[in-house]
This record gives sequence, C-alpha cells and structure tokens, in this order.
Amino acid sequence: MSAEIAELVQQAGPYVTAAVGAYGVGVLTRAESAAVEATANVGRRILQAVWHRRGEQGRAELEAVVAEVEADAADEDAAAALRQQIKRALREDAELLAELAGLLPVTGGTVNVTASGERSIAAQHIGTAVTGDNVTVKP
Repeated sequence: MSAEIAELVQQAGPYVTAAVGAYGVGVLTRAESAAVEATANVGRRILQAVWHRRGEQGRAELEAVVAEVEADAADEDAAAALRQQIKRALREDAELLAELAGLLPVTGGTVNVTASGERSIAAQHIGTAVTGDNVTVKP
C-alpha cells in the first residue's frame, strides 16, 4: 500500500500546487469555481478531502503547510512538506486513498493504435476523419 500512496501523491502534486496557487490558504474551504482551470479544482478537492478528514491538529498543520506553499510556490521543500501531509493522511485513512484516486484523471497503461491499409486512420480519440476522394464534410 505504501507504493500506491506514493504514486497517488506524485500524481496529485501538480493539482495540489495549482490549487494553492489559485486559491492560497482559502483552498481548504473554498467552493469549486468554473472560472478556475480544472487542474486547480481537482487540487482543491484533494486538499479539502484531506483537510476534512483530519482532526484539529492535523487541519492546523495542513493549513500551515499550504500557507508556506502559497508564500513561495517555487519552494520545493514546502511542496514536499505538503505532499508529506497528504501521505500521512493517506496512511491513517485507507478510505481516503480510494476517494483521492477517484478524483485524479485516469492515467497509465500504454495505448497502441494501429492503422493498416490504404487511407486508414489510427487515433486514440478522433472527431471527424475523412479518407476518401472528393468528400464534402458538412458542419
């Protein structure tokens, strides 16, 4: 489970940092905003989930670390301390791990896409594809 926690915290790092950059310490209590990019909203939701599951002392510690990251977003030590807070919360609350994993976009696995034959198309995601001669695409 320790490797799973480390992987989740690694994946969550950019989201959490974006949330602190967008919201500051208010990230712990702020509602979702459509005006803020999706990355910051995912980070906000991660931090709030951790914050709500902590006791009074844990909340104070998390708030202090978030304030340090807000003060200097380039400080790798502050970012590491924030990740450490998240790890600690995950070690103490197994259900939180599943909750946070559900907040992160699905990643992993190699995608193989193969096209074979004349005018074939290969894509993982595609909107409109045209391979014929003299074709008219109407919107």
